[in-house]
Parts: sequence; structure tokens; C-alpha cells
Amino acid sequence: MTRSRGIAGLVLAGGRATRFGGGDKPLRLLARKTMLAHVLDRLEPQVAPLAISANGDPARFAQYGLPVLADDGAGRQTGPLAGILSGMAWAAAETGCARVLTVAGDTPFFPRNLAARLSQAVAGLPGNIAVAASGGRRHPVFALWPVSLATDLRDFLAGGANFSVAAFLDKHQTVSVDFPMGEVKGARLDPFFNVNTPEDLAEAEAIVLGGKP
Repeated sequence: MTRSRGIAGLVLAGGRATRFGGGDKPLRLLARKTMLAHVLDRLEPQVAPLAISANGDPARFAQYGLPVLADDGAGRQTGPLAGILSGMAWAAAETGCARVLTVAGDTPFFPRNLAARLSQAVAGLPGNIAVAASGGRRHPVFALWPVSLATDLRDFLAGGANFSVAAFLDKHQTVSVDFPMGEVKGARLDPFFNVNTPEDLAEAEAIVLGGKP
């Protein structure tokens, strides 16, 4: 697979994993590898360089050999948008990339052509955000972000009352890119299936052991 050029990759690995009893959900084991390792296995062939968005002690991610970016909350907020803002700042200062592709650290089966399709959707549209969708539903954290929107995002975080990723997207030009459902042993699989509970983890384990898409 040829990497998409001019795009840096950011894994959003924050979150409190309350339905797992706390801790780092992306570091949970899935078929003898962490979920984060599965995510990086899919992301690394698509874009480079890569970084991880997470707060706290970065040493817990040392085995991956990637920059670990703490949230930039414009002085007030943490969460996905703050992580995306940190990713934009890192990409601008350290990589020279014009766009950042974000993926969730608990979604181990996202499409292997995610970067290529999102990039194609906004070719010639430098200010637009490409957002993945499947099954009639948009997936806001699976998106391709222009680094040029960093100032807008900082202002949004500094003064807004709604800090959701969808709320920020709704204020900008976006292109939705639909991805087809997959199939594992005759069962339908949403490529953006995310692991939120121990039951989801067991289902993901069965998918991996039964034939990873």
C-alpha cells in the first residue's frame, strides 16, 4: 500500500474507559496484542509520521516509539478536540504535513484505505474536513483535518459551550465519505466497530481469531 503524502497520523488514545473499570482502553489485550498495536498496524502503512494523543505519563506508551501528545485544551478543556488541536500543532511544527488523519484507539478494524479515500474526497479543497461514515452514521473522530484550522479550533475550545467533535464539524465545510460494511464468517461488521465494554472486547477477539478483515 502506498502512503498518502502530506498527511500525519494521530491515534486518539485518551478516554477514561469507565465501562472497563478505568485505565487505558487501547492498552487492553486483543488476541495477545494491545488494541493500540492493532490500530497502529492499520494506520502505519497509510500515513506517516504518527503520534499518540494521550494525557498522563507518556512512559506507558514507550514500547511504540512514537511521540505522545498531551491535550491542548486552549487552557480549559481536555478530550478529543483538545487532542486534535495538539495533533495539528505537532504536525505543523514537526512534520510539515498539511493535514492530520485521526483515528480512535479502540477501533481495531477501521478501513485499510481510510487515508486514501478521505484524501481523495478533499483533493482541491484545502479547507475542507473529510469525515468517515458507515451504515448511515458519521464517525467524527475518523477524519482528515487541515492543519490550517488550528486557530479556529483553539478559538472554539476557548469560548464554546459545546466541545463535541460533531459541533466543531458542523461549523465548517465537510465532506462525508461512506465506507461499506464488512463481513466476517457471514456476519456483518461495521468497520468502525469500537470496543466499549468487556463484551465488545470478546466480540473483537472472536473477529480477530476467526479471520481479521
